[in-house]
Amino acid sequence: MGETRIDKFTPAGVLITLGIIFGDIGTSPLYVMNAIVGTKAINETLVLGGISAVFWTLTIQTTLKYVVMVLRADNKGEGGIFSLYSLLRRRYPYLVVGTMIGGAMLLADCIITPPISVSSAVEGLRNINPENGYSIDWSNIQTVPIVISILLAIFLFQRVGTNSVGKFFGPVMTVWFVMLAILGVGQIIHHPEVLKALNPIWVWRFLNMSPDAYLLLGAVFLCTTGAEALYSDLGHCGKQNIRVSWAFVKTSLVLNYFGQGAWLMSKTGEQLVDARTFYGIMPEWFLPFGISIATLAAIIASQAVITGSYTLASEAIRLHFLPKFTVKFTSTIKGQIYIPAVNNALLFGTIAITLAFRESIAMEAAYGLAISLSFLMTSTLLTYYLRVKNWPIPIIALIMLGLFTVEIAFLTANLSKLMEGGWVVLLIGAIMIAIMYVSFRSGRIKQQMVATEKLTNYRTQLRSLSEDTTLPKFATHLIYLSKAPLDDEAESLLFYSILQKRPKRADFYWFVYVEVTDEPYTSEYKVSVIEKNDIYKVRFRLGFRMQPKINLYLRNVISEMVQNKEIDLEPYYHGFSKHHQIGDFRFVLVEEEMSAENELPILDTLVMDAYGYLKTLAGKPEKWFGLDGSVVTKEFVPIVITPRTDIKLKRLS
Repeated sequence: MGETRIDKFTPAGVLITLGIIFGDIGTSPLYVMNAIVGTKAINETLVLGGISAVFWTLTIQTTLKYVVMVLRADNKGEGGIFSLYSLLRRRYPYLVVGTMIGGAMLLADCIITPPISVSSAVEGLRNINPENGYSIDWSNIQTVPIVISILLAIFLFQRVGTNSVGKFFGPVMTVWFVMLAILGVGQIIHHPEVLKALNPIWVWRFLNMSPDAYLLLGAVFLCTTGAEALYSDLGHCGKQNIRVSWAFVKTSLVLNYFGQGAWLMSKTGEQLVDARTFYGIMPEWFLPFGISIATLAAIIASQAVITGSYTLASEAIRLHFLPKFTVKFTSTIKGQIYIPAVNNALLFGTIAITLAFRESIAMEAAYGLAISLSFLMTSTLLTYYLRVKNWPIPIIALIMLGLFTVEIAFLTANLSKLMEGGWVVLLIGAIMIAIMYVSFRSGRIKQQMVATEKLTNYRTQLRSLSEDTTLPKFATHLIYLSKAPLDDEAESLLFYSILQKRPKRADFYWFVYVEVTDEPYTSEYKVSVIEKNDIYKVRFRLGFRMQPKINLYLRNVISEMVQNKEIDLEPYYHGFSKHHQIGDFRFVLVEEEMSAENELPILDTLVMDAYGYLKTLAGKPEKWFGLDGSVVTKEFVPIVITPRTDIKLKRLS
């Protein structure tokens, strides 16, 4: 049931962490300084103030908030806003609203990160032109076809898994960060005065250089957009590996930002038109190599975001925030899953973003708004977590006052880009919130109709059915997946399926209930004997990161019970039992259909209709439970939640 994990600090763990986690934030130097400077005339306050704002944002938001504080809020080693909610939901169920918003915005952000990273890297090809000593001129090259080709390759590759190439991510990103540092130092040596930006007074001057200067915080915020990945991927790498590697990553990023600032200081009074400050600090002879490494880093950043989106989606499914989309496990390495529906949605979204904005500089306007909302939601949940951990209220208030002040300022600045493209990602986030609400609310509505009965009430009928040789045997082991949490109960509609819809004779009747725990890797089970050698209720307690391979788990349970002589197969399989065979299995999945008799409020009707449509996109439910389609029988049963009571018929004589 387990997966390969990286929990303790090791050099190999640090290398893997560099490849998995820091791609998004690590490629931000490709576009942040351009977003800050824009087409303004370059001056000392703009450059030093912008760099100072970047430095202190990385220090406060990424280092202090996420690396120092938020990584403490782990759920048995797992991180992310859904893991944090799992720790708090029983005590503070109303946090479901903030969790949905934060999770939805994170998934929306996953759509724009690949195109902006890849576009920013590929646009470096325009620096290869005669002005820089090259015989070819790519200054006007159209990068959109190249970007789309790279994105297609990345997404099409997902179905085979990334385990085989993942081992190369760490070394490539190490080369990338070393390159960032060297390029930065090379420029700082020529303009050491740029180090004055370490003084936070320059942030104040930056924000007061014009009436609307605070809006530039939206551009500054781009330097920390990958910080949420530090927390979401906590379980993949472990907090010690993240903290150690962050010291190296932050140093490289800061040196590169200061190097870009030094280069900009040499351009005082000029305006940047099409130039990229990142490629401006490269020696001319190094451009082809630098562009190649940048493109590889952007691809790795995109891969990390896509993998993270699968993890987020799988957690959302287990918390009933998303329908049961088919989840495929491509290897035993933690996080190596593939969700076709999510992959297709991301592919469509990234290509649409690329075609709509075309240039990375246009995408910058749309970038950051969704993630700033996610930052606020994480901070909100963190407040409650610190309260649960009995931190003194004055200290919590002081910490959160600082965080919320900074994050609200960033959100306000990002909202200024709403009409420039920010509305696109916000719209995607709103759609995700609607999907999560529909999934969550529909589950609550259906809970109203779950009528359960005692298994002991049907013991005599089921035993008689097992012994009725006039009926053909349906299966040796007949298994129903139940939603009744009590160990001696099952839904009435399951008994209807067995005894009435089509009587199903079996030697053994199994009712299986799957409980998803708030911990990530719980793997426990309990068997309740209703009638020995006939009727059993099995409860699986699985962590929210466990693979739901119910077929495999149940076979192991039955085999163990046979070995312990809790089940006697001799009367049924005299010859087979000697060879340790346990007979055939048949799973019956009973799916509910909304009956036309229901008279629900308009909103609930819309929710149930929308959920029905989402289920058609989610894939086959048996795939979610890890069942082979050849051993599954599906049955549809109409459900009545609120029957109509206004029907009046007149009898004719």
